[in-house]
Amino acid sequence: MTRLPVLWLLVLIAACGRPADDPADGATKTQVTAAFDQVYGENCAGCHGANGRNGAALSLDDSVYRTIMDSAAVQRAVATGVPGTLMPAFAKSAGGTLADSEIAVIVAGIRERWGRPMAAPPGAPVYAAPPGNPQAGADAYATFCAQCHGSPGDTASRSGAVYDPSYLALVSDQWLRTVTIVGRPERGMPDWRGYVSGRPMTSTEIADVVAWLAAQRVPFAGQPYMSRR
Repeated sequence: MTRLPVLWLLVLIAACGRPADDPADGATKTQVTAAFDQVYGENCAGCHGANGRNGAALSLDDSVYRTIMDSAAVQRAVATGVPGTLMPAFAKSAGGTLADSEIAVIVAGIRERWGRPMAAPPGAPVYAAPPGNPQAGADAYATFCAQCHGSPGDTASRSGAVYDPSYLALVSDQWLRTVTIVGRPERGMPDWRGYVSGRPMTSTEIADVVAWLAAQRVPFAGQPYMSRR
């Protein structure tokens, strides 16, 4: 990987006295774009998509996601990874391959390429929180999720059986929470405000749904197991 554009970019940003996620106009913005294209393309696009969408991982070109993930949270996720998910640590200090300057370019480039986060709407859930009550989660799932994802014993789900133990073995509780909050808009899945018209999910209901889904996991996913019907 060629680090000269990245290092020159950081020199320019420092000279302008601006933080890494607020690049200067003109040449500095051009360098942000060039450096971001290179670092993002080599390290991020494989999961998050070349244009920040339609990858296996969550879309970065999503204003709701950028609202609950501020610059500091993005920097931590890139540098140290997200425990319990497939997001690895990229910082050299954490066993990855990227210098701090390259991580700064990713953080700055996300804001520059796809825009700054919108103001958090009233009642917006926080990014991370512990799971809630699985018994209450069964009712919340039936209200907000089952119409698209179906329920155990129901084979008519339109958007994938997210309660399937084989699927749940591949994703973390944080993934389940984040997807429930921000949705997958490029695939037609709304955010937490759009599952039932005029009835956003509460933070408690989101935590309860995550708890119920987590309770559907089995010790050895992919092996024969008893039906939950």
